[in-house]
Amino acid sequence: MSEAAIRKSLANCKTIAVVGLSPKPHRDSFRVAKYMQEHGFRIVPINPNAPEVLGEKAYASLTEAAMHERIDMVNCFRNSEDIPPIAAEAIAIGAKSLWLQIGVVNDAAAKQAADAGLVVVQNLCLMVEHRQLG
Repeated sequence: MSEAAIRKSLANCKTIAVVGLSPKPHRDSFRVAKYMQEHGFRIVPINPNAPEVLGEKAYASLTEAAMHERIDMVNCFRNSEDIPPIAAEAIAIGAKSLWLQIGVVNDAAAKQAADAGLVVVQNLCLMVEHRQLG
């Protein structure tokens, strides 16, 4: 993934839906979302099993969240095989970016999202990339 795509994604996305955001502070999804929240990004938790995370109302799906919030980026903490329907939802709700965390890669879903005009990042940590770009 090019640094330009990463910069574009971070510059153009202020509201981040985090799919698989855990309410448990020791989980990577929680730490990354908390960091991004502390750096001025709005976090929209996507977790059907939690009423809220990080003080934000959690939604069962991207589609449900998009009825209440404008989602710019979809950040995925899910298994690679779970990504195709998430990518399809990201396209359907008009997200600008699909970000797959470290260890999450699905080339077919990434191509589908990129073909639909989304900036796609795979196998990189949003927090680490944000820190590196300063």
